[in-house]
Amino acid sequence: RVRPQQDFWASSRSSAEFSATMVRHRPDKNKGADNSDRVFSDKKVNYFATANKLFDEYNKILVVSNDNVQSSQMQSIRIALRGQAIVLMGKNTTMKKVLLDRLASGSAKDEMIYSKLVKDGLLKLNVGLIFTNGDLNDVKDVIDKCKIQAPARQGSVAPLDVTIPAGNTGLEPTKTSFFQTLNINTKITKGTVEILKDEPVIKAGDRVGSSEATLLGMLGIKPFFYGMEIVKIYDNGEVYTRKALEMTDDDMKKMLEGGIANVTGVSLATGITTQASIPHVMMNAFKEMLAVTVGSDYVMESCNGAELREAILSGKGLGGPAPAAAAAAPAEEKKEEKKVVEEEEEEDDDMGFGLFD
Repeated sequence: RVRPQQDFWASSRSSAEFSATMVRHRPDKNKGADNSDRVFSDKKVNYFATANKLFDEYNKILVVSNDNVQSSQMQSIRIALRGQAIVLMGKNTTMKKVLLDRLASGSAKDEMIYSKLVKDGLLKLNVGLIFTNGDLNDVKDVIDKCKIQAPARQGSVAPLDVTIPAGNTGLEPTKTSFFQTLNINTKITKGTVEILKDEPVIKAGDRVGSSEATLLGMLGIKPFFYGMEIVKIYDNGEVYTRKALEMTDDDMKKMLEGGIANVTGVSLATGITTQASIPHVMMNAFKEMLAVTVGSDYVMESCNGAELREAILSGKGLGGPAPAAAAAAPAEEKKEEKKVVEEEEEEDDDMGFGLFD
């Protein structure tokens, strides 16, 4: 049952009026039941009104994961983002329902958001939405600052590798059983347990076991930092990852230079002249013309052709002597060395007496 959608997302409408426009898209579980008099709760109606208002006003949406985020930590993030962004949490099915209802408006923006968030499967698992029209890097910085350090809990998935450093632990020798369970080499030094070398105990993606959690707790190691994690970013119809925000101007410059170099190489290899390959084509053409003038009596007056020709022929000013002169130089050095050796032999013969005189 689809009802008229004019003024559908007006936030000033009453809860009763708004609930009357909420559309059921799924078939009723109780077939034949009369749902015309169904009354939606004020909480759900207000949530739909708030969500629709946010989708109308903002063009940038961050899909964030909220695993292991505490309620106090969530409140700190909301406070830190005031004036910059708004955090919207809720059931994935409810957010999908909001976006599905918005398709009735026929707006290209609503269709794009539904396609990117719902059809591409971004609204799954424990995620929330952050709406903003400002700088995404500022929002990212706030999210990163609100992360808290936490110990390894049994059963949780490790977000990174954990290694216990070598050294004295300060634990009594009775605690060696924990180290033996994890195959960690130790020795007793001055009545305390000492780890001989750095030992990895948890790998990223593995679940933390009871022995690992207990040992890290005894050593006072809090290896994990929990907080919101940016999954995807929707920006005016485009979706990209967090890595795009971490790129600097130098990174973008290197990528651009690499792309231009690839275009230039393809252009030169295929003989198709492009704007990127024109400088190289002109330089190669000039070198060929200069080579013709060197090999003939023709003198090119333009572009200092005469001076370059004379410099090449004389071997001056072009990084060394001419090829003929460079080849003759070693021969002359060999002749001089041979002449010096012959003179020394003659001097020995003129001494006037033999070896045993």
